[in-house]
Amino acid sequence: MPINNISGLPGSSQAQRATDGSQVQVSRTEPTRQQDETGRPSTVDTVSLTDTAARLQGLETTLAQLPVVDSQRVETIQRAIEEGTFEVNAERIATKMLGFEGALDQVR
Repeated sequence: MPINNISGLPGSSQAQRATDGSQVQVSRTEPTRQQDETGRPSTVDTVSLTDTAARLQGLETTLAQLPVVDSQRVETIQRAIEEGTFEVNAERIATKMLGFEGALDQVR
């Protein structure tokens, strides 16, 4: 998740807005004297995600578990091809291809 603004000064805590509109809380705390004496890290960094970011992670997990192919649709098309009843709609294919190209141009 890319962050638009990252500026972390030691001892500061700042909410930063990610490009998806959620917030990421980044904080840095200075170590205690005991931590300095024991050789533990000189600072402790923490990151916490907002509810929106957590929901997005949940959706990503759910989508990853869904099948990529609609098996029932594939079987229907295979049956139509075998029976000789499958019809190719060239205009629909061309329209879909142009739409896909347009979507790619928007991403670039």
